[in-house]
Amino acid sequence: MRRTAAKLATVTAVVTAAALTIAPGSASADLVTHCIGTGGAVIVPNDLLVPAGQSCALTGTTITGNVSVAAGANLVIAGGHISGEIQVAADGYLDAGDTDVGGGIDLASGGYGVFLKDTGTGSITVRPKGSATIDSFLFTENAGIDGTVTANAGEVRLDLTTEVTGNVSTTGTYYTDVHDSFVDGTLSVLNSATGSVVCGSAVRGRATFAGNLGGVQLGPNGTLDGCASGGYWGRDVSITNTTGGVTVDDNIIDGKLTTTANTPAARVAANNRIRGGVAGEQASASARAAARLSAEEREAKGEKRAAARTSAAVQEADAAGDAGL
Repeated sequence: MRRTAAKLATVTAVVTAAALTIAPGSASADLVTHCIGTGGAVIVPNDLLVPAGQSCALTGTTITGNVSVAAGANLVIAGGHISGEIQVAADGYLDAGDTDVGGGIDLASGGYGVFLKDTGTGSITVRPKGSATIDSFLFTENAGIDGTVTANAGEVRLDLTTEVTGNVSTTGTYYTDVHDSFVDGTLSVLNSATGSVVCGSAVRGRATFAGNLGGVQLGPNGTLDGCASGGYWGRDVSITNTTGGVTVDDNIIDGKLTTTANTPAARVAANNRIRGGVAGEQASASARAAARLSAEEREAKGEKRAAARTSAAVQEADAAGDAGL
């Protein structure tokens, strides 16, 4: 059962009115409401489309169908309800705050990004980049995800008490970080370009980190992030074939920790509680990995991308005016 989204603490943007036009269709079930501009506390009784290159900013809006954000389009929604799923096309952007999404969210290849705050949704998919030039992102803060998270491109950060009822699986992302969050299923991070940081979080299922180029940090006192606490792992944890440094500090692992074929060898602190023991190579207690681009620095860049796109989208929607719905 999806966790109820918490009250939105900081609204990303204030939007005040609506500009929705209904496209013709053969029957009411086939109608699609087009959104160009700003919308308020109205009920959209069918699907909603943000046309290509346009911006739609909604507050308190209920959409009874599915939502499509076309190529180069933007949807910013606060305090809303969407009964169906959300499809975001190439260079499309979704910013949802204090909103409930009945279905899942799908970000297409080359999609700009998805930012969720105090929002509940179904499964989330980030498609592989392919030949697209845009690196996608998925950022969540205090989100409730009733399903899985599957990402194959860009930046991924689950943060600030985000809860995932299913598995989290990423392959080929720029980074995959989990901060102060809960994953009820498994966690798999493969072939990340700048690695992975997991701090202050709990993962109930097995965790696998393999082929990551920028390092893996579980807990504090690593070279990727200055986070304050370790985490809880309900099953085995495996960290293999990683370059850039591996640190495991202040964690409880209700299984076995495996650290093999990492360059340099993993640093496993004495303050971990690992009930199944440790298998694989470990560096000496005095060994230190070289400093790299910190998670704070790389995440700050992503946050600026999200904030800039949201601000531009709201300005464009406001400029389009109010349809008086």
